[in-house]
Amino acid sequence: MEIFIDSAHLDEIARCVDLGVIDGVTTNPTLIAATGKPLPEVIRAITEVVNGPISAEVIAVDTAGMVREGQALAAIHPNVVVKVPLTLAGLSATRQLTEAGIRTNVTLCFNLPQAVLAAKAGATYISPFIGRIDDIGGRGMGLIEQIVRAYDKYGFPTKVLAASIRHTLHVVEAIEVGAHVATLPAKVIEQLVKHPLTDLGLERFLADAAKVPTA
Repeated sequence: MEIFIDSAHLDEIARCVDLGVIDGVTTNPTLIAATGKPLPEVIRAITEVVNGPISAEVIAVDTAGMVREGQALAAIHPNVVVKVPLTLAGLSATRQLTEAGIRTNVTLCFNLPQAVLAAKAGATYISPFIGRIDDIGGRGMGLIEQIVRAYDKYGFPTKVLAASIRHTLHVVEAIEVGAHVATLPAKVIEQLVKHPLTDLGLERFLADAAKVPTA
């Protein structure tokens, strides 16, 4: 499974990249706004830190506007993947961008039919928001499982990108059901490393090492 970091802050992106486990980055208008910098500037800076897919989202709501913005975003760097909302206009834009050789990440997916339509439109990635589904009493990971199974059944090449991940259990479940990608906040990436038995074991090894006579 590929691991993306869901962030627009260069410091935490660089910190996680140093771990050697980051395959790409996802951003959204909320994350970009928090930086206080223009979107092209932020995306360009990220491309200098991460050698992998970097999702940048359009803000237009009409097909022509999405295509125009998508082309401009893709021109920033070859690694840019254009995020498009899962709307009727978004599906049309996805088809046009795909036909132009531009990779897309269709976002805000909340059910299986939406995911199938995005795949048929040529999406490179589909981003189901599992945390938001959980928030309203659903089971977001159940949707990931459905989509993975459907894509396998019909041979869709679209990758399932588990998004809106809130905690480490989401990551465990995403691995178990076969998500192709999980995009995680920096804090969740760092939490994945933590385990009390690891800390205890290291503490004991260091204590025993201190008892070893020096030459």
